[in-house]
Amino acid sequence: MVNVDVHVNYVHAQWSSRWVFVLAATGSAVGLGNIWKFPYMVGQGGGGAFVLVYLICIVLIGIPIMMSEVLLGRRARRSPVNTMRLLAQDEGASPAWQFVGWLGMATGFLILSFYSVVAGWTLAYVFRTASGLFAMENPERIKALFGVFVTDPQQVLAWHTLFMMMTTIIVARGVRAGLERAVKFMMPVLFILLLALVFYSMGSGGFDAGFEFLFHTDFNKLTPAVILGAMGQAFFSLSLGMGAILIYGSYLPQQSSIAGSTFMIVIADTVIALLAGLAVFPIVFANGLEPGAGPALIFETLPIAFGQMPGGLFWGTLFFVLLVFAAWTSAISLIEPAVAWLTETRGLGRVISAVLTGGLAWLLGILTIMSFSDWAFSFRFLGVEKTNGFFDIFDLLTTNITLPLGGILIALFAGWKIQRDHSREELTLRSHAGFEMWLFLTRFVSPVLVGVLLFYLLFGHYFNA
Repeated sequence: MVNVDVHVNYVHAQWSSRWVFVLAATGSAVGLGNIWKFPYMVGQGGGGAFVLVYLICIVLIGIPIMMSEVLLGRRARRSPVNTMRLLAQDEGASPAWQFVGWLGMATGFLILSFYSVVAGWTLAYVFRTASGLFAMENPERIKALFGVFVTDPQQVLAWHTLFMMMTTIIVARGVRAGLERAVKFMMPVLFILLLALVFYSMGSGGFDAGFEFLFHTDFNKLTPAVILGAMGQAFFSLSLGMGAILIYGSYLPQQSSIAGSTFMIVIADTVIALLAGLAVFPIVFANGLEPGAGPALIFETLPIAFGQMPGGLFWGTLFFVLLVFAAWTSAISLIEPAVAWLTETRGLGRVISAVLTGGLAWLLGILTIMSFSDWAFSFRFLGVEKTNGFFDIFDLLTTNITLPLGGILIALFAGWKIQRDHSREELTLRSHAGFEMWLFLTRFVSPVLVGVLLFYLLFGHYFNA
C-alpha cells in the first residue's frame, strides 16, 4: 500500500468554527425545494406519519452519508476529485474511485446551470411583487404573467445573469471573506424572515387549517410511494452526492465533531422546512387556494394570495426575498467544488476560477432558458412525457441518476475502502457503539436503501401504472 500523508500541503482555508460549517452546510441544504416540496409532501403523506418515516430515513440514509462526505473531505482537505484520488491512493484502492469526485463535481455544476435560471425567476419576483404587479389581479391574469415571463428569453437571461454574478462574486472572495461572511449574514436573515412570515401566517385566518394539513397524523396515507418519497427527501434535502458537503467538510477544523455537526445540520434543515410550511400553507388555505400546486405554488398560487390580502405587497416581497436567500446559499455550495478544483489543480486564482466556472454554468443555463421558449421539445423518459427539453434532461439526469449514484458510491468508499482506524480517527466518536453503528449503516443500510430509491426513480412508473 502506498502511504500518502493526505493532511500535508493544505490548499484551502478553514471555517473559523464548527458553527460556521453548520450554517454553510445548512444553507447548502435549504433551497427552493424546501420551501414548497417538503411541507407539501408532509401534508399529502400523512402529516406526522410522514415526518416520522422521514426522520427514520434521515437516520438510516442522510446522517451516515453526510458523515461520510464530511469525513472524506476533512481527511484529504481537497476538492472532491483530488480528495477521492488521494484517499484511494492512501487506502490502496483503485484510482478509478476518483470518478466519484468527478461525478459529484459535474452533478453540482449541471444543477447550478438550471438552478440559477429558476433562482433568477425568484429574484425577478421580488421586484415584480414589490411593484404591485399582482395587486388585485385575478388568478388567470397572474398565471398568464408567469407564462409570458418564463417564455421571454431576454428577460429571463437578464435575471439569470444577475443571480450568477451574485453567486460568483461571493465565491471569488474566498472561504473566509466570501463564503463564511456570506453565510454568517444570510442564514440568520433567512431564519428571521421565515419567523416573520410564520408570525404573519398565524393571523391570516388559515393557520389552523395549515397546521392540520402539515401535522395531522394519518398512517393510512403511508403508501409505498409515500415511503419512497420520504426516503428520497431524506437524501436530496441534505445536498448529498454533489460534492457540496464534501468540499465544505474539507474546510472543517480538525477539532470539530463531524457527528455533532451533522446532527445540527439535519435538525436545522428539517426545522426550516417545517417552518416554511407553517409560513406558506396558512396563507394558501386562508385564500382558498390549492396546496398541491407544486412548483407553481411559488410563482402562480402565492402571488394570487399576496395580491389579494392586506399587506400583501410587503409580505409577498418579504417571501421572495426569503427565497432568494435560500437559493443563493445553495448556489454558492454548488459552484465551490469546481472553483476549488481549478485553484488547486490548475494553479488559478479564486477570482479567475470563479469567473470561469460561473461563466460556463451561465452559458449552459441558456439551454434551460430556451427550453421554455424557442428550443422547447418533448420527449419520453421511461414512459413519462416531458415537454421542457434541456431543462427536463438536466433535471432527470441529476435527480434520477447521478445524485443517488454518487451517494451510493460515497457510502461504499467510506464504509469499505477507508480503513477502520482512519475512519475512527477522523470521526472522533466518543462511543465505540456509535462508530460501529455508523459503519454498519454506511456499509450495509444506506447504499442499499439509496439503491432502492435509484431503482424506483428509474423504473417506479412501471409499478404505479
